[in-house]
Amino acid sequence: MNAKYPLYSIIGLSAVVVLAFFVSSAGHGKDHDSTNGKTLGANSANQKKDSNIVTPPLVLDTLLYNKALIKMTNGDSSGRWPVKTAYPLAGAILPFKRIVAYYGNLYSKKMGVLGEYPTQEMLQRLHSEIKKWQMADSAMPVLPALHYIALTAQGSPGKNGKYSLRMPSKQIDSIIRVAAQINAIVFLDIQVGLSNVQTEIPLLEKYLQMPQVHLGLDPEFSMKTGKKPGTVIGTMDATDVNFASEYLAKLVVANHLPPKILVVHRFTHAMLTNYKKIQTRPEVQIVMDMDGWGVQSKKLSTYHDYIYREPVQFTGFKLFYKNDFREPKSRMLTPEEVLRLKPQPVYIQYQ
Repeated sequence: MNAKYPLYSIIGLSAVVVLAFFVSSAGHGKDHDSTNGKTLGANSANQKKDSNIVTPPLVLDTLLYNKALIKMTNGDSSGRWPVKTAYPLAGAILPFKRIVAYYGNLYSKKMGVLGEYPTQEMLQRLHSEIKKWQMADSAMPVLPALHYIALTAQGSPGKNGKYSLRMPSKQIDSIIRVAAQINAIVFLDIQVGLSNVQTEIPLLEKYLQMPQVHLGLDPEFSMKTGKKPGTVIGTMDATDVNFASEYLAKLVVANHLPPKILVVHRFTHAMLTNYKKIQTRPEVQIVMDMDGWGVQSKKLSTYHDYIYREPVQFTGFKLFYKNDFREPKSRMLTPEEVLRLKPQPVYIQYQ
């Protein structure tokens, strides 16, 4: 899990230029000069318009990054957090911003809020949630996201015999256009069924080459035993996560992109095996997302047992508009309650 260069051993590299590229305007935070904390390019309006002027490359503000990591731990003293990794490339979103995402599929009103309402109503609802999170933690900017299930697990084998259905390009294109309306980033989620990440991720490459598009993995519907999705909870291994991470990292390098975010859903121990072998990389930021629903105490204990106690890099927390109310005396946790967690989730998903 630990990268080659531990986090605190490379603090002296704060002035090193990581990559000479500009961050896309699609929701990515500003990077700062690591020596004085000033936003690069802030005085560009005062510069003469001269084609001979070379705009300096972006660099990572490592002091601000370290400060944000400490804030994220929320006072945890176990030594687990923050996870010691190499610094990310410039343009990294985490832990500078908290992502608040709406999840679902356009073909189904039952798979999540993203497909349940007409587009503009859905965006208004997302905006309302973002305001709540911004009020709950005014020190951390909130970045909107649409988390779209681009490959859905199925109860029947389908044409490919893999118990999964790929969404047509026009649907993914639609999500990307909608996200652009609110300067949101996009996650493409895959439920592989009887297929695998090695087969399915490359099919999304044209989208993953876009700077605002990131990836989600759902082990619940990764049926390595050959059973139908939905009959048992599936599983992925560190090798699956490492394949996804390495694939994304190569795209980042080849296309001069800011770091990608890889979200991995989890709510049981067996959903992710060999977590200690997950490799972190400067090009990819990994989020382990607590994906369980139920009463408040159950959700909090699941987060503690499978996210907090088995650290990878960053954490997420999922909230359900319907399932979190299914059990007696159950309700959806508030942003203030979620922010009491150690570490504080930097990715929040609503279904």
